[in-house]
Amino acid sequence: MAIESNARKGMILMTATCLVFATQDGVSRFLAESVSVYMIVMLRFWFFGLLAIMWALRNKGGFSFATRTRFPKLQILRGVLLISEICLIMISFVTLGLIATHAVFSCYPLIVTALSVPLLGEQVGWRRWLAILVGFAGVLVIINPGTDVFSPLVLLPFGSAILFATYTLLTRYVAREDGASVSFFWTGIVGAVVSTPMGLLHWQAVEMQTGFMLAGLCVFAILGNWLLIKTYEVADASSVQPFSYMNLPFVSMIGLFVFGETLALNVMIGAAIVVGSGLFTLWRERVRKPA
Repeated sequence: MAIESNARKGMILMTATCLVFATQDGVSRFLAESVSVYMIVMLRFWFFGLLAIMWALRNKGGFSFATRTRFPKLQILRGVLLISEICLIMISFVTLGLIATHAVFSCYPLIVTALSVPLLGEQVGWRRWLAILVGFAGVLVIINPGTDVFSPLVLLPFGSAILFATYTLLTRYVAREDGASVSFFWTGIVGAVVSTPMGLLHWQAVEMQTGFMLAGLCVFAILGNWLLIKTYEVADASSVQPFSYMNLPFVSMIGLFVFGETLALNVMIGAAIVVGSGLFTLWRERVRKPA
């Protein structure tokens, strides 16, 4: 009975996490229309880096433990990949909109599964390979490459999904030797260091209202990550991961009602195919675990 209670709590927390991240993306899109993306990302990682330092000081071992990694080069690469992914997806928010961006980006779990074979040496059966192919077919339905109105800009969220999938796989890989607190510290510090030069280069004065929104964006980012950590503390990942797709309907509602975006038929159909394929791969992974 306790396990069911934990799973239910985890599902609620994951749904709340998706709502916070969707709100964060809405604020990001609004800000990116008038403020440099590089400046926004730099400020986000300054807050992230500060949080990482505070987290390290709070934990046993302090900085000496937080900096002790077996994979320094991979940890640095993780930070660079995450920064690149955030910059790319924020540009996509402005050029394509929230709905189309997240419809394509939702294929990243499929990319994780596909890349886990060459990068981590994991085994993927024919059913999951078929689901991956079907999911990518869904992406093609979304970007609609055969029409006269096709724009290469639709490749932005797909590139962002590849970057985030690679980041996720590297996180799995370093987790074999490095603890979560170590990876958290390195991500925050590397992100702050790497994003600062570009952010300062594109620094611009902002109005007080925009400043408050930038601060709110950082708070949403911290709150979302905290909720995600709490989610995996109370429930098994396999039971809550399907609920991560709640991010898509939340983002769609923000795109529709806040930014006046449209929900095209091909985006709806393609997103349904991608999400369905992703849920199937998650189910197959859960089925195969006992074996």
